[in-house]
Amino acid sequence: MNQFLTQKELPESERPYEKCERFGPGALSDAELLAVIIRTGTKKERAVDLAIRVLNRPGAKKGLSALHYYSRQELQKIRGIGKVKAIQLCCVAELAKRMQAAVDDEKEVFRTPESIAKAYMERLRHCRTEQIILLMLDTKGRKIADEVISQGTVNMAVLEPREVLCVALRYEAVFLILLHNHPSGVPVPSDADIAVTGRLAKACEIVGLELRDHIVIGDNCYLSMMEKGFLQ
Repeated sequence: MNQFLTQKELPESERPYEKCERFGPGALSDAELLAVIIRTGTKKERAVDLAIRVLNRPGAKKGLSALHYYSRQELQKIRGIGKVKAIQLCCVAELAKRMQAAVDDEKEVFRTPESIAKAYMERLRHCRTEQIILLMLDTKGRKIADEVISQGTVNMAVLEPREVLCVALRYEAVFLILLHNHPSGVPVPSDADIAVTGRLAKACEIVGLELRDHIVIGDNCYLSMMEKGFLQ
């Protein structure tokens, strides 16, 4: 006798869609929320069961935060996750990062290294390769824009001061802040990081700009070169 109940055979109170409709999304568990995105399971399991397997995939990371670390190809290795579902899950993870970035932007938390690192933490901490972001501020220290100016490998991203200056002058920025991530999770600047920061600071002075800080993002931690004395 088959003890497996399909989604339609479940009581309405246990179906994610109906539960969300009656009680709101806050009443759903992580697995149920994910099941709403996944929509369908397999012949042998419901969408909720599939979602539970996704959240508990063997590896160092588990739970919803693990979605930030999985590529589409890795998700497709999970039984029941095809190309379409994998793309949907990747988009959900990216949407979560952008929503957090938008909330932080609205708060204008760009006054201290800690507030800046917090605003960009979710955007950078999950990246598998080094990315360098240029944050541009006006005369009052308010954000004008930010732009990814370099993407590299797992341990290196190339930064050209000339390119940074061109971008900053195009936006008519006054103060600049660099941020880049270390995929290793350890935000200790390399000798190359320190050297290029010094060259950029000098180049900024020549054209009337000020490099206020270079913040290295790790896994839920950061290092400010200004605070550590690497940037005078």
